[in-house]
Amino acid sequence: MQTNASTDHPFPGDEQVSPEHIAVAIEALCPELAKGAQPPEGFEVSTVAAKSPAKGSRRACRFAAMQYLYAWDMVRPEIRIDHLRRFFESLEHPRETYAFGEELAESAIEHLDEIDEIITARAENWEFVRIAKVDLAILRLATYELFFRNDIPPIVTINEAVEMSKIFSTAEARRFVNGILDKLLASVNRPAREAFRG
Repeated sequence: MQTNASTDHPFPGDEQVSPEHIAVAIEALCPELAKGAQPPEGFEVSTVAAKSPAKGSRRACRFAAMQYLYAWDMVRPEIRIDHLRRFFESLEHPRETYAFGEELAESAIEHLDEIDEIITARAENWEFVRIAKVDLAILRLATYELFFRNDIPPIVTINEAVEMSKIFSTAEARRFVNGILDKLLASVNRPAREAFRG
């Protein structure tokens, strides 16, 4: 079972932040990005192998954005722009291929308080601090898209979040995540399959 990183994780507090800590958090979430490095002792992650999304695809960008949100939440760096740059430059392909993902990650953090309020209101009978960090990153990204990005059809956001949950969450956590996603979709006051531009 995935460790509850909210209350028990090996990463430092806000006073000890460095790009290396971001890298450690990413290694814990997605070991294949670490080229064989092992996650920190006592921190368990899903071992389900994922087929890498196509270079430059929006799915690849969402995967990267979710991974950054996860890592950022572990250490909460004060200088976010520098960490964003360092993280997206460290990925498999050139930084510019992840522009959509970088935009999602940065904007989601800017709206974090509102996003967390939206999630909390729909996590009935479940304390917010008990949500595993991986699942929270998925939910935060999906919530940002649903409530702050009318140019993305809601059903696309939900489907992409479900796919990430299949890869990075445990079976039990997937049921919880899917339940929250259903409630989020029901709360969106726009057509599920349409995007609005302008």
